[in-house]
Amino acid sequence: MGTQVTTTLRLLMFPWLAYGHISPFLSVAKKLADRGFLIYLCSTPINLKSTINKIPEKYADLIHLIELHLPELPELPPHYHTTNGLPPHLNHTLKKALKMSKPNLSKILQNLKPDLVIYDIMQQWAEHVANEHNIPAVRLLTFSAAVTSYFVNLVKKPGVEFPFPDIYLRKIEQVKLGEMLEKSAKDQEPDDEERLVDGYIQIALICTSRTIEAKYIDFLSELSNMKIVPVGPPVQDPITNDADDMELMDWLGTKDENSTVFVSFGSEYFLSKEDMEEVAFGLELSIVNFIWVVRFPKGKEQNLEDALPKGFLERIGERGKVLDKFAPQLRILNHTSTGGFISHCGWNSVMESIDFGVPIIAMPMHLDQPMNARLIVELGVAVEIVRDDDGKIHKGEIAETIKNVITEKTGEKLRGKMRDISKNLKCTRGEEMDVAAEELINFLNNSAKLN
Repeated sequence: MGTQVTTTLRLLMFPWLAYGHISPFLSVAKKLADRGFLIYLCSTPINLKSTINKIPEKYADLIHLIELHLPELPELPPHYHTTNGLPPHLNHTLKKALKMSKPNLSKILQNLKPDLVIYDIMQQWAEHVANEHNIPAVRLLTFSAAVTSYFVNLVKKPGVEFPFPDIYLRKIEQVKLGEMLEKSAKDQEPDDEERLVDGYIQIALICTSRTIEAKYIDFLSELSNMKIVPVGPPVQDPITNDADDMELMDWLGTKDENSTVFVSFGSEYFLSKEDMEEVAFGLELSIVNFIWVVRFPKGKEQNLEDALPKGFLERIGERGKVLDKFAPQLRILNHTSTGGFISHCGWNSVMESIDFGVPIIAMPMHLDQPMNARLIVELGVAVEIVRDDDGKIHKGEIAETIKNVITEKTGEKLRGKMRDISKNLKCTRGEEMDVAAEELINFLNNSAKLN
């Protein structure tokens, strides 16, 4: 570890209220704490309740959890102050409530007086609040550089084609993106788009590595007129003491090397009944070992027997495990029996799979996921399950893709490429974080915040 802070600098980190954002913020918090920074991680009580168990004892004096209370709204009780289990129709209400918490964030900054605020691009107003207290602010981007530069190019250069043809959207994805952007525009402040692309600050941190995204990082820096500083993969440690997890890992240990596929579509995406049946039949037809994490929206939970095709669990027997609860994803990816990962291609999951050297079978759903899928296919570490023109997946395509990755030479080639990239990532991880820490110190020096 190269960079150590000689004067303790205090950073307040403020992620969006989703696990997919809190997790990378916490990962970066640990890396900065390792380099002598004191961290305040700020979120709602419901989010911090599930975060505290992910902070090892060695960080007890270095990472402090700070509760941000949202205003009371009848339709948004405290257990909905998170995206986890939030009914989709309340997404806008949650954003509104977070924005209404500006006075509470202001009080936190007044009391703690941090040297720097690191905030999520989802709440760009946090920079205004920090500036009111004469506190510098830097954003931490939790999306890939490819996706971020794609959107910035879309906003800043409308009508100008993205210069990297490997990153593209299919027709059905373009339609969905247009609908999403139209809906998102209603939630934005008038100057939000301008602030996204024109950077009122000199640097931004991003959860990626030059090992896999150098050209996209450089292009994003050019587009946004700021230095884009990678902090490396936001991967947590694969730790668990749960007895159920041990039983699952014992089962996985009975399988041959690279013989098992792990199937998970993230913590906040739920398969339709039709998609769930196609995935189930695809796994059955593949004749490959698997662990499949099935999730349901809160309040709409089902028995697995009712949710899956009739007789599916009996037919697959000991060849597969279907879970309707949390699974130790990192431990599964780190296991030698795991030979592939069917993923929605959320950026955190992509980076975790790369970090552990597991090829990805891409099944993107929405938002940034299709472009993340194209990126890792370009890197040579993934194959994509291709949907039809209506955006539907089919069991035959799923089964064939799984077999290609787990039992054919295609998989051997993917694993070889993935191992090389994973090795290079591990070699540069500490260096990139050292550079990021130095950049933050330089930024604070330039902001006249160091005495």
